[in-house]
Formats: sequence, structure tokens, C-alpha cells
Amino acid sequence: MTLTKLLAGAAIVAITATSAMAGEVVRMGTEGAYAPYNFINDNGEVDGYERELGDELCKRANLECTWVTNDWDSIIPNLVSGNYDTIMAGMSITAERDEVIDFTSEYFPADPSSYVALSSADASATTGVVAAQTATIQAAFIAASDATVVEFATMEDTIAAVRNGEADSVLADHAALKDVVDASGGTLAFVGDDVAIGGGVGMGVRESDKELRDKFEAAIASMKADGSLNTMIAKWFDGRKAGY
Repeated sequence: MTLTKLLAGAAIVAITATSAMAGEVVRMGTEGAYAPYNFINDNGEVDGYERELGDELCKRANLECTWVTNDWDSIIPNLVSGNYDTIMAGMSITAERDEVIDFTSEYFPADPSSYVALSSADASATTGVVAAQTATIQAAFIAASDATVVEFATMEDTIAAVRNGEADSVLADHAALKDVVDASGGTLAFVGDDVAIGGGVGMGVRESDKELRDKFEAAIASMKADGSLNTMIAKWFDGRKAGY
């Protein structure tokens, strides 16, 4: 599913959505398959940077929250249709997405996208068959380039495609690929140049949930002001200095 089709589908179901009302549990939607942003731990629970951050934001906003997982390619339509109330899933803020949902300010700075290939590959791997997760900014970038894009449902599937020869390389957020490369035992490597695509990562909410957005916006601002957001980013992203 392309990003355009994804957003069109969200627009169709928008009329069925209901706003998150005061006093109700806020359902935090994530993918659970994009470490270190979000993943499912050995206890079967949502874990990662966004889980810890989301719990802290809910605490600061005086909200009772629970976590819901959803496949990436339908994560926007299912927010709009009311299956959960937020998206915290490593989602870059883009003008196209902002036409369908609303965003808080970023809680993670714009991250370069990187190519990863077999360690035996050379830079030409970036111009051949390139894997990307469906409905991502990377998939759209490859489709507009001279390379051939092959899309997969999950990040794990894109890595598998490189390993089994279905793709010459994969393009994804550098932060998500770093752990994969580090854990590969030298079989995978970064190749070519990084590319800048999209903006920072923010929390998505329905257009109708302005009050909920404002509560989370204030909580994010408070974490930037007291330095705790920088500390949390450094914890989950190998000491990265975000500069908030």
C-alpha cells in the first residue's frame, strides 16, 4: 500500500471517528516492531523508547493510558476510525500525513535515512533493488528515484529481503538500522550516503482531538524544558545528543 492510498483510506473513514473524551482511558497506538523506538519484549509487552516516553507523557498530562499494537500499513486509518487515540510509532511528521491527522511537536529529531546491504556489497547497492517498509517516507523516496523499490510489511521483512537476495539494500531510519547492523556479526553494513527525508518524529492524533493533543504537547514541552527528554533519548539511542 502506498502512502497516498493509506492517507486516502484514512480520509474515507474519518467521518466515523470519535474523539477521546475526558475521563476515558487513552489508547496509545504503536507498531511494536521498530526497535529501539518500539518493540515487543520477552514478556509480550510493548517496550522501547516510545513506551517509556509515552508512559511519562501520560503521567505528566494526568491521563490514564493503555497500549495497543497495529500493523504499520494501516496505522493511520485505524487511528482515524477510532481504534486507538494516538500514534507513537517512529512516525515522521510530513505535510502529506498532516493533511489527515494532527501531530504534536517532535519528540525525536529528524533522523537521516541510511542504506544497509550485505557487507560484501558496494555503494551500487543503493541504486538497484532497494527494500523499504510499506507506506514509509523511504518507500516514497525510492519510488521517485532511479532505483527499484520493493515494499514489505515490516522492518524485519526488509532485512530478510537483503539477506536472501530479494533486494540489494534496505533504506530506513538510521537509528532503527544501527542496532540491526551492530547485531549482524559483520554480515550487514551501511553503504552509500545518508539521505534526509521528512521531519522529526511526533505523536499523531485525530484532527478532532485538539484538547488531547494540547495536553501531550504541554507534556512534551515540559520534558524538553527540564532536560528529561534529552536524557531518555540518550538512554535508548546510544548516547545521542538531541539538543532539546
